[in-house]
Amino acid sequence: MVELRNACHCVYRIRYIWFYALNLEGNCFLNRNIIEALQNICVEISDRYWFEFKAIGTDGDHVHLFVGAAPRYAPSRIMQIIKSIMARELFNRYPEIKKRLWGSEFWSDGGYIGTVGIAVTAEIIKNCIETQGTVEERENYTQMKLYEFG
Repeated sequence: MVELRNACHCVYRIRYIWFYALNLEGNCFLNRNIIEALQNICVEISDRYWFEFKAIGTDGDHVHLFVGAAPRYAPSRIMQIIKSIMARELFNRYPEIKKRLWGSEFWSDGGYIGTVGIAVTAEIIKNCIETQGTVEERENYTQMKLYEFG
């Protein structure tokens, strides 16, 4: 069944997949406490902006997000909101992260945005997050985790 959402004067179903890379030394997102903080931050963003986080994937130095949003926000604005709030909140909760930055920014510039349409299902996106990278990378780097929201 298609998940339709309601907003003022419209019904919609818009979901995105994002990949963000970090500007940090090491694998920040292998620390379970930081991953849990990241999930909590996503819940806080969701409550404030009415975004629907479906899943987060990470393998240490970048993050994959599967999120829905109302049509009032452009995809680039959604990316800006999520990246800025995540960075600010992680700096507040884990100030030691700032010492590991390459330059002064938490995230590398840009990222990837894809949309989920009729032919690209949620299961395809989740599979993409779980199996990203080459076979050799997946065999040698098995820390990739997928965290789903309720």
